[in-house]
Amino acid sequence: MKQLTISVCLASTLAAAPLMAADANNPEAQPADYRAQWHSDILTGYQNLEARSQTLAAQAETYCKTPSSEGFEQTQRAWRDAFLAWQRVRFVNFGPVKRGNLDWQFQFWPDSKNLVARKAKFLLKGNTAITPETITESGVAVQGFPMAEYLLYDQDFNKSDKALPAEHACQLLIRVTDHIANNGETVANAWGDFQKNYVENDQYTDLTIRAAMAGIELLEERRLAQPMGLRGTGKRSVYSADAWRSGASLIAADATIQGLQQQFMPAFSRLLKDHEQADLARRIAEQLDEAHAKFPELDRPMGPLLTNDEEFRAMQSLYVHVSQANVLLSDQAAAALGIVRGFNSTDGD
Repeated sequence: MKQLTISVCLASTLAAAPLMAADANNPEAQPADYRAQWHSDILTGYQNLEARSQTLAAQAETYCKTPSSEGFEQTQRAWRDAFLAWQRVRFVNFGPVKRGNLDWQFQFWPDSKNLVARKAKFLLKGNTAITPETITESGVAVQGFPMAEYLLYDQDFNKSDKALPAEHACQLLIRVTDHIANNGETVANAWGDFQKNYVENDQYTDLTIRAAMAGIELLEERRLAQPMGLRGTGKRSVYSADAWRSGASLIAADATIQGLQQQFMPAFSRLLKDHEQADLARRIAEQLDEAHAKFPELDRPMGPLLTNDEEFRAMQSLYVHVSQANVLLSDQAAAALGIVRGFNSTDGD
């Protein structure tokens, strides 16, 4: 799998030097102040992920104890709420979420070999009880939101005799959602404990900015452009998107935009303004606002939009705003702040 990376070509201290020098010209602006706000805002996001994941796990257990069509729909909604909470903090690609591959445990993607479905079929073909140890030992394709999505939304699976609320499928759903909930609690607590280290180390200013750059580039190149046929094979395909089974690909994109607006931009806008880049801060915020304004209209499954040229235009408009925000953040803001991006990009050239 080609890796999406945004790297710094100089050592961390050198890359951070322009930021530190500019702050010295403005004694009231201290890098630690930006990091303190980032830490607090990201913590709020992680705590929301924890709470939504706990609700999902509890709802899965309730549904499996007393199955009903209404309970099934409530479980789907709980999955969606928790999944969108993850999307809002998904851009954070450093720190506690990297321990034990928690980020991959939350979301194994891309899944070009349909490993989630293959793993589900393997686990459900026998009568062996599915335990917490089963989930831990089965790898990241089993441990997160895509596996729960498969059980709740896959059309072919839901027509089979193994579908929910069959006992074995319920065992798998309960164990997976418990695993997600436990990881949500772990990462929220670990991020809270990470405060002193994060706030006191200048390297995290640069890492946080680069994480946001990587997040919006991933959104533009992999999550939108590729299924739209603007990258890769040039063919439109919903199967290149994440969360295609649930039809949540586009609303998940909006959640990522909201995450950048809520967990990244408040401190970053202050930083840009303190570096005499107020207009650039305003323009980035405007592009994110324009992208977010495409919802709730685009809170629809991506598949039908890819097959109808008239509907496709709405996606194109979203893509343009995301792309422009990416240029402003990853090119213009990076240049203004002295952040040097490496050659590697999403195209793998």
